Amino acid sequence: MIKYIGSKRRLVPQIGAMFSRMGAASALDLFAGTTRVAQELKRRGANVCAVDTARYSEVLAQCYIACDAAALDRRHLADAMDFLQGLQGEDGYFTETYCRRARFFQPSNGRKVDAIRNALDSVFSESALYPILLTSLIEAADRVDSTTGVQMAYLKKWAPRSYNELELRVPDLLSGRGVALRADATRVVALLPHVDFAYLDPPYNQHSYFSNYHVWETLVAWDRPVHYGVACKRLDCKEPSTRSVFNSKREIKAALQGVITELQADIVVLSYNDEAWMGLDELVELCAARGEVEVLSFESKRYVGAQIGIYNPVGDKVGRVSHVRNLEYLIVSGQAADVRRVAHAAAAPAVCPA
Repeated sequence: MIKYIGSKRRLVPQIGAMFSRMGAASALDLFAGTTRVAQELKRRGANVCAVDTARYSEVLAQCYIACDAAALDRRHLADAMDFLQGLQGEDGYFTETYCRRARFFQPSNGRKVDAIRNALDSVFSESALYPILLTSLIEAADRVDSTTGVQMAYLKKWAPRSYNELELRVPDLLSGRGVALRADATRVVALLPHVDFAYLDPPYNQHSYFSNYHVWETLVAWDRPVHYGVACKRLDCKEPSTRSVFNSKREIKAALQGVITELQADIVVLSYNDEAWMGLDELVELCAARGEVEVLSFESKRYVGAQIGIYNPVGDKVGRVSHVRNLEYLIVSGQAADVRRVAHAAAAPAVCPA
């Protein structure tokens, strides 16, 4: 999976255990991101719907959630991967923008990205393999980037991994059914069907995922956007329409309340942490509208960029580390018996009373 701020990699086993303990069949991941949680739920037998506003998230969900590995022609996929890997690199927008004007990738890898991405549109645009191949390209590029994991800046010196050759790998596909949906959670939540288990991991501060991962947005859209600044961010990063209401301190509470209220689910698990704009008491109060509430807390390392200090757009260190660990919360709500059964399935180091 790609490097991702706010990733719930360490909590995936607990979230999966909750789903399994409930004996659920259907699940919703309403802010899917890299689809890490949605994949775990599908792996455990769920019919999953993965929702997010990001283009790259939709492609990842089409690959990992909507695609049924059991129905896939593996030989056809292997032939396609070999064809794309064998292409000669070519100069294009990606190389010029993200390897020369900015330094997110070595030019040799940027040229490879340009060639493969062009071939995806010219050769595979109507193929069912398209999202799988594009996911493979995103993940391959992520393995050779020169960042701390977000694309607001690149490292002053090339990261050692950036010297590796870009290599396509077949994604770890899953058998089973699922749905990938690109949509705004606040607008679509009331239209979604009932599910047994819903997981919510909304943005909870000012950091915009659209801006943090603008390179992936462009790699999927392939639209050669006008850009600005040292990091060559898409010009539409400045537009209000590309920012979530959850990035607004003024709007976040009402937006989250609306989602929690309108969601049709037996059990809702809300993920948050102690660095968010809303406090734990406020979150519990919102979730209490659904019934019983139990809060599990997990100590966790902060995102790697926060652990090594603050850097300006050209990679110079300009700030210091304040702390390296925080608390991650899983707030479980629903019918009392279900909540107790599900919450106890997660082996939490500590349980906070609601």
